[in-house]
Amino acid sequence: MTPLPPALNGFAVASLPVGLLCLPPLGLVFAVVALVRISRRGDRGRALAVVGLVVSLAMSAALVYATGRYADPFLQRLGSAPAGRHVEGRLTDLDQLQSGDCFNVPGGDLLAERTHVYATKCADAHHAEVTFVEIMDDGVFPGAERLKREATDTCWKWQDEFAMDSWALPDHADMYYFAPSPDAWHVGDRRLVCVIGTPGEGHRGTLRNDEGNLRPDQVTFLRAMNGADRAVGREPEADVDGAPAEHRTWAREVEVALGAEARMLEAASTASAQTAAPAAARLKEVEAAREEWRRAGQASTPDRFEQARERALGAVSVATQKALRGAYGLSTDVPDWLRTGPGDAGGGSGNGPSSERV
Repeated sequence: MTPLPPALNGFAVASLPVGLLCLPPLGLVFAVVALVRISRRGDRGRALAVVGLVVSLAMSAALVYATGRYADPFLQRLGSAPAGRHVEGRLTDLDQLQSGDCFNVPGGDLLAERTHVYATKCADAHHAEVTFVEIMDDGVFPGAERLKREATDTCWKWQDEFAMDSWALPDHADMYYFAPSPDAWHVGDRRLVCVIGTPGEGHRGTLRNDEGNLRPDQVTFLRAMNGADRAVGREPEADVDGAPAEHRTWAREVEVALGAEARMLEAASTASAQTAAPAAARLKEVEAAREEWRRAGQASTPDRFEQARERALGAVSVATQKALRGAYGLSTDVPDWLRTGPGDAGGGSGNGPSSERV
């Protein structure tokens, strides 16, 4: 009678497909069991078991790497609340938010990296309200510094459109934004989300105060004033000794913005008896400031620039702006960023912290 050939070990057969397609650690176990049984029983399938062992080891290593590489960042980006801390609202992807939406974040930390937040009604306590959403221009990643400048300028501009009377904002409100990281940019995420943040207070109610809630003359006044404030607030980060050309360019931009304010004030000084006197008083200060900014834009030395800049900032006062705002029926509560500004000057954007989704 012819002896039967050794049986083909089932674990050896299973180790390769399981390790390759299903569960690599299980495939690794199957391969080891197969090799042990083949050694003891003389079964066939050693080559299959060795191949299954190698494939399962390779796939297990890849699984461990992928878990470490992607799982932790994913959980962090999910915006999960710390253990034991409840966050009011519905977990929502940042990409789902639109202008006017309100949301909360764990611990009120609007500077943390995240792609998810907790959407809630604006009538309820919330940490932030969306002012503007934009898909940034396509192309190569602009670099962190340029992206920061563009996001900051864009979000201040649209915050001034969303909440036009900046003096009416609570002192604890500030501008934040969520911008794409380099990795997100490369996979097509170009979404910029601008928000007014109130993380320390949990504000209730919308902060929207746009042209739909204001008179046309108030809108004209506020756009000119806010434009000048934004221009003054775009001072270069480097000091004038290190970047004199940037500072001269900035001074010329401020002069142009003050020119727009001056034209608005000229019209306001003849528009009504109520605005005539305060507009004329403010116009006198603005024209003096424009002249000094013009000199700063032409300064031949850093010292001359600084001297002209200080004179320009000192030429305008909070008092004239407050009087004119009162004449327009707007808020006259001087915000903290003006009360504590250098020389109590009437220009400056009140730039505060901003946030990047990086």
